[in-house]
Amino acid sequence: MESAGEMVPLPVLIESNYRACTIPYRFPSDNPKKPTPTELSWIDLFARSIPSFRKRAEADDTVPDASAKAEKFAQRYTEILENLKKDPETHGGPPDCILLCQLREQVLREVGFRDIFKKVKDEENAKAISLFQDVVHLNDAIQDESERFENLIRGIFAGNIFDLGSAQLAELFAKDGMSFQASCQNLVSRPWVIDDLDIFISKWGRRSWKKVIIFVDNSGADVILGILPFARELLQQGMQVVLAANDLPSINDVTYPELIEIIAKLKDENGKLMGVETSNLFIANSGNDLPVIDLTRVSQELAYIASDADLVVLEGMGRGIETNLYAQFKCDAMKIAMVKHPEVAQFLGGRLYDCVIKFNEFVH
Repeated sequence: MESAGEMVPLPVLIESNYRACTIPYRFPSDNPKKPTPTELSWIDLFARSIPSFRKRAEADDTVPDASAKAEKFAQRYTEILENLKKDPETHGGPPDCILLCQLREQVLREVGFRDIFKKVKDEENAKAISLFQDVVHLNDAIQDESERFENLIRGIFAGNIFDLGSAQLAELFAKDGMSFQASCQNLVSRPWVIDDLDIFISKWGRRSWKKVIIFVDNSGADVILGILPFARELLQQGMQVVLAANDLPSINDVTYPELIEIIAKLKDENGKLMGVETSNLFIANSGNDLPVIDLTRVSQELAYIASDADLVVLEGMGRGIETNLYAQFKCDAMKIAMVKHPEVAQFLGGRLYDCVIKFNEFVH
């Protein structure tokens, strides 16, 4: 499904009172000409990510003069962030995580970069594809259904660690890569900062969903070892699964064309995913080009395919915590992500690398 034309609201979203950004960056009583402490801390958070973005950009061998252009990106984006500190109403402000992401992507594209994470995404996808079979076998070997489902959820958290948009994780990743199984075992202990896992598993046991829309997040272990084994389990239970991926590249998020390619590589000659029929698996272009998402702006194709969804899953910190944590839907909804910024941990009253699984059951 190609994305084209005007963006529309996700039909199952309850639009009254919807605000995409979760954290209140400012209040009506705040001085419009002066940045709030929250805005300043988020501007600093984005400023801290500039060196790792510059490094990725310098290494992009598809772009002529990448080094000079990377320097230009770093200077220009730093300048924009400094301007926002002086006057939050510049550059389309006041700033929030959506605007800060938009401005960063805009500057990268303006200086000539399209996908600075392409190389690392391809490497991580190849690595995760080679591990997919083992991860699925380990899950399938768990006889107890609730236990197996909890293991799948833990796999989503473990996969979600692969996030090069977080300065700390980008550093850790550059040092020694990360083992998926070790990540599964080393998750922070429950109860997590928001922990509706037991409620979700009990609802899952009632088999009341027919169509599930999953907004996917990062390439590599995240989508391949975290989301796809979970989606496969849903398919096995006869559900329709729609994976909604970004239209354009942003950080190391998987894009719609990349996801089509990944799934084609994972299917066997009969079109099955490790023995599971995939005729009910659909891949949709969300129309989005950021690591966060405003659900009043999705592609018409996704809106059409999602109109009768009975479960929406928003995965990843950008889509499920920084935006949409409090979004309400005309169907069941789950937000699932790992907390990877100290600012988010502080807002939630949790720990860095804490887990969030927020489940809202829609009551007719």
